[in-house]
Amino acid sequence: MARRTRTALRSMLLVALIATVTPAWADRQQDPALGRFLQKTLKEAPCFEDEFEEKVWLATMEPKLLKLVKNEQERAEILHHVFCEARRLQLPPGLVMAVIDVESRFDRWAVSSAGAVGLMQVMPFWPNQLGMTNSELVRIPQNVRMGATILKFYLDREKGDYTKALARYNGSVGRRNYADLVLVRLANRWQYR
Repeated sequence: MARRTRTALRSMLLVALIATVTPAWADRQQDPALGRFLQKTLKEAPCFEDEFEEKVWLATMEPKLLKLVKNEQERAEILHHVFCEARRLQLPPGLVMAVIDVESRFDRWAVSSAGAVGLMQVMPFWPNQLGMTNSELVRIPQNVRMGATILKFYLDREKGDYTKALARYNGSVGRRNYADLVLVRLANRWQYR
């Protein structure tokens, strides 16, 4: 019971914090075309082709994530949803892991100075536009789904150019720092296959 109370209090504090934070650069994500793309692609899809594929993914990534996420259930949930969303959107799953690493260090409660929330640092206006609640931003499945879909939208818009797409994702168009950081993490830590 105490755990549920802490979780409820944490959720209420997060919603209050989101309400008080003013968006900065990331508010440039308010693109009507992106909103339509999110609504269209936020559907369930099959994930792993078979048990072997899942075991290979987990055996490759779980030891790396263990250092950052101590809770076994949360680790498993992150890995499952990252792989599923990457497959659904035809993204490299390691790229999604690298974005999460840079954005939040795998802290689903993270809130940026711009007001972005959760693992993939999704701006709080998206849930409202998609008929969801802001509390869903700290839920692993919803946050990874929204963040990966936004990333895919920008990759498509930039015709597969990772540097430009990552800069758009981060709200830092014209600067390479963020994109370079993600790509280094991808190459050094999260590359898969």
